[in-house]
Amino acid sequence: MESFLSAAGLVVRRYTHADVPKIRQTLIDVHADAYSDAMDDEFNQRFPWFVDHWGTNPAFDCVIAYDGDKGVAFAYGAPATPYREWWREHLKPAPEKDRTFAYSELAVCRNYRKTGVSELVTHALLDERNEDLVVLLVDTEHPKVQAMYESWNFRKVGERQPFPDSPVYAVMLTELPLAP
Repeated sequence: MESFLSAAGLVVRRYTHADVPKIRQTLIDVHADAYSDAMDDEFNQRFPWFVDHWGTNPAFDCVIAYDGDKGVAFAYGAPATPYREWWREHLKPAPEKDRTFAYSELAVCRNYRKTGVSELVTHALLDERNEDLVVLLVDTEHPKVQAMYESWNFRKVGERQPFPDSPVYAVMLTELPLAP
């Protein structure tokens, strides 16, 4: 199923779990462009596994921004199981709210950075969500990316290294709806 949003000269389309076979290569291509300076890292090379992992979730939600027929950015994630969210270990007491969207991935092709497309796809993904909270991870080696999320009212609540070969990430949380 696709829905459309047009802004900033780009068209944003929404996809579900059923669409993963059709969009898989686009996600991989955008990620490869976005991380072209870090693709020698084995963790980044495993991105297709992450697409397949998240894509098997029946509640998978994804938006892709297109310039013509070329994918230039995407954002995706899925709802977390209530009260089993891993981020709760970072807050004592944890919020009472129990519906969390796990914002798994955002990638923007290099030529589209600093154009507002990150905010465009983030809002396209999250503005229609009905969860109370959204959580994401940001590589602690990328303070500008963390600052971008902070400008959207995310706050760092802890740090986590989900895989032995992954970076250490800032765990960031905010309430939905996102601030404009």
